[in-house]
Amino acid sequence: MEKVKVAVIGAGSISDMHLQSYQQNDRAQLQAVVDFNEARAKEKAEKYEAAAHYSNLEEALADPQIDAVSICTWNNTHADIAVSALRAGKHVLLEKPLSTSVESALLIEEAVKQSGKRLQVGFVRRYDTNAQLLKQFIDAGELGEIYYAKASCLRRLGNPGGWFADKERSGGGPLIDLGVHVIDLCWYLMGCPKVATVSRNTYNKLGNRAHVKNLSFYKAADYDPSKNTVEDMANALIRFENGASLFVDVSYTLHAKKEELAVKLYGDKGGAEVEPELSIITEKHDTILNVTPQIDKLSFDFKQGFQNEIDHFISYILGEKETLSPVEHGVEMMKILCGIYESAQTGREVVFSS
Repeated sequence: MEKVKVAVIGAGSISDMHLQSYQQNDRAQLQAVVDFNEARAKEKAEKYEAAAHYSNLEEALADPQIDAVSICTWNNTHADIAVSALRAGKHVLLEKPLSTSVESALLIEEAVKQSGKRLQVGFVRRYDTNAQLLKQFIDAGELGEIYYAKASCLRRLGNPGGWFADKERSGGGPLIDLGVHVIDLCWYLMGCPKVATVSRNTYNKLGNRAHVKNLSFYKAADYDPSKNTVEDMANALIRFENGASLFVDVSYTLHAKKEELAVKLYGDKGGAEVEPELSIITEKHDTILNVTPQIDKLSFDFKQGFQNEIDHFISYILGEKETLSPVEHGVEMMKILCGIYESAQTGREVVFSS
């Protein structure tokens, strides 16, 4: 069987997850690595045995050998690259978030429709085993109507710096970087209801705390502690048209005792926790039960999540499956994220028309 030939655009840290996952898929072939830094593109191409490397995007997209692309670049470049790739006849896996504005997200959606090509948004948490297992329970009605969810992704020290800390390139800080994952996971498990209103707070109180010693954290390749234009922390209450609500708080830095990752859902028949470990709360014989599924890993498996996502993308291209994360969901998530930032800026609740 002929393989799907793929190019990975952007050779930063997250590209490794895409490259190694394609390498492990026997129906995918790494055709090229693309990065404006030619030395980095060449290094990654050699490491993962890609057939070619490019420092020029136009040349890469003109390569007839390339069937599909993974876009792993700065957030503010997502829309232009995705639209160009779709118009060039390539299928697209686009890292989250879809873009940095609703307007540019809608341009991507239109390009998908006009091109007839397939686009999958990189909401990797949807593809993990624990999320898919819980989705089966929810779809079978085990939790009943999910009317409330709560998500936290709190780092006490963890501003990566570099482009992550540059609002112009990233579109924001922990909300658009970390919050997008936990918000989307809750929203997906809640059935993707339409957003009705958002109200929020963002805070710029601590900066990147580069003075702190004896505690390590991930730093971007272009880390520069003197440059930081994103929020430290954000929280929001999101209300949906079906009456359900979601509360979220996220941070790059916070005077917290420890890191916190929690994702919880509450329904009228039962509840569930996805993080820190999968657990299902139910009632039997007038008794509340905490049920622990017997699976290999109860929390998010980073490496396996990406492998599942890439495998699904290849199956989607080949017409065997529908994607779990279509462009329309990416647009709706941008409405939520941009609504939170707008609410923070104006100090008022943002109301979306039906």
